[in-house]
Amino acid sequence: MKYIDEFRAGNIARKIAGKILAEADSRRRYHLMEFCGGHTHAISRFGIPDLLPGNIRMIHGPGCPVCVLPIGRIENAIQLAKMPGMILCCYGDVLRVPTLSGMSLLKAKAQGADVRLIYSSTDAINIARQNPHRTAVFFAIGFETTTPPTAVVIKQAQQLGLVNFSVFCNHVLTPSAISHILQSPEVRELGLVSIDGFIGPAHVSVVIGSQPYEYFAEEFQKPVVIAGFEPLDVMQAILMLVRQINAGRAVVENEFTRAVMPAGNVNAKSLVADVFELRRSFEWRGLGAVPYSALKIKACYADFDAERRFEIFTPSIADNKACECGAILRGVKRPQDCKIFGTVCTPENPIGSCMVSSEGACAAYYRYGRLRPRHAAASGSA
Repeated sequence: MKYIDEFRAGNIARKIAGKILAEADSRRRYHLMEFCGGHTHAISRFGIPDLLPGNIRMIHGPGCPVCVLPIGRIENAIQLAKMPGMILCCYGDVLRVPTLSGMSLLKAKAQGADVRLIYSSTDAINIARQNPHRTAVFFAIGFETTTPPTAVVIKQAQQLGLVNFSVFCNHVLTPSAISHILQSPEVRELGLVSIDGFIGPAHVSVVIGSQPYEYFAEEFQKPVVIAGFEPLDVMQAILMLVRQINAGRAVVENEFTRAVMPAGNVNAKSLVADVFELRRSFEWRGLGAVPYSALKIKACYADFDAERRFEIFTPSIADNKACECGAILRGVKRPQDCKIFGTVCTPENPIGSCMVSSEGACAAYYRYGRLRPRHAAASGSA
């Protein structure tokens, strides 16, 4: 396939792997965090760990918007869905995320709630227009990538005077999460993880650009390489990080030059700034309360803010004690470190959100067969 196969060429991947092997210092270890769940799936799907020397460890970060959404927000969505005359519109990944009691939006739908799977924010506003005598709420989630489309439909709803449409906003911000992982005492108390550099997210960076990561490179002396989602993108990013670490450099480099500009998408950022403002704090699964890490709808669009309209209060609910999703999102543990991974917790019967989402680390490990540590798989031991 044009523009895809070029970035999946095995012979080129092996050449890059050879350069990584030659340049990685055997006397040290490299701990590299891929923040985005899309990278986690690419790394597992294309067997990238098998091409790397043993002293390079890939650490999975919290870059899965469904995974980091706390249980309390799922409970809020279920309560909204059960309200008389309500149509709750949501993306597919959140349908099966379980609460502590095992309830989910999919189960609420089975019990009679009108929960509708949508593929874009435009679908949600169209449903509201087609059902003028009912109330439609869009359960909006995602990082900076999906925030502009949500802003578009809020502005459109205001222009159309759609009084039966509102948005339950759960948009979160990448830079704040990275900063929290690096410096928050609360997160460090939950478990330490060594990080030498970051693979920056692709789609998020198309919107926000490469400039927001310069703070981490300068303040924390952690190199960042923004990379695309194809295997050659990831391999090249790893090589670039190894070279920076070897040279004692910490700057932002952009491997994904075909899509990411330093300033990002100026029009999209302007649209988001017009509709949203920062929350003082927002709870992330695995990270706790993270300051200024999420967005809320501005007062001038309050008529379309479901939290204001329905006076939503979000309880803080602990995760299932058997689930290690929080530790996996922090990079402290891997999916196979969880006792219920692949046994009690499977895609058919998920206990934690990391097994549900198409960007979740547990889902990636389960789907692509990475059920054992690499050294055990290599030796053929069980």
